[in-house]
Amino acid sequence: TAALIAVGGYGRGLLFPHSDVDLLLLLESEPDTEVTARLERMIGLFWDIGLDVGHSVRTVRECQEESAKDVTVQTNLLEARKLAGSAKVFELLLSSLHDTLDRRAFLQAKLLEQQQRHARFHDTAYNLEPNLKESPGGLRDLQTVLWISQALKLGGTWKELVTESLITAQEARQIQRNEQYLQGLRIRLHYLAKRREDRLLFDYQTSLAGQLGFKNQKNRSASELLMQRYYRTAKAVSLMNEILLQNLGARLRT
Repeated sequence: TAALIAVGGYGRGLLFPHSDVDLLLLLESEPDTEVTARLERMIGLFWDIGLDVGHSVRTVRECQEESAKDVTVQTNLLEARKLAGSAKVFELLLSSLHDTLDRRAFLQAKLLEQQQRHARFHDTAYNLEPNLKESPGGLRDLQTVLWISQALKLGGTWKELVTESLITAQEARQIQRNEQYLQGLRIRLHYLAKRREDRLLFDYQTSLAGQLGFKNQKNRSASELLMQRYYRTAKAVSLMNEILLQNLGARLRT
């Protein structure tokens, strides 16, 4: 018995033009030789049709063991979505994760992960060629909030955070506008680079500025105006990330 599960960005229904397609081939028990051969053929077919597949093959028990050791695996499985196969096996996975998730440890691990990521990207959003996904104030800061919120059973959308009184409806709308702006930049960047590229490199800034309607002014170029808009967005995202992580930590302690 098996199920094909979408995880990561694919699991949350958010793929960019050159994103990986993250899949989990979930088995109820260890595969025999015949099942292993079938799985290998299926993965080969995915590559043949042009999918950039990131895949793993695990039993429910192996998922449980790996998620206990690795917060990245645990995070991916939080966003698991069944594509095909056994609903029973998928429900077994969800119930095992629910039973074993240490919410306090997950919160601490994600906070440390974010701290390390920020340090890796110079701990500032004001980088001349920022990474739209990983830099402070980038998309990952928003995802981190929602991952922790999901783990604490407070919802996985901004609307659900409003319901839980963690943010106001106005704040949710502002977050969504900033999120959509960063996502739009990332989509355009992938198309311009014709590959997965998340950095706002100098080579692309002028073209992006033109696509978004920025024009050269007397004292500032179109690309400067684009980057100023980006920096304002990143600053707003960083602020909401900080406030929400504090609120989620406080909610966990109550």
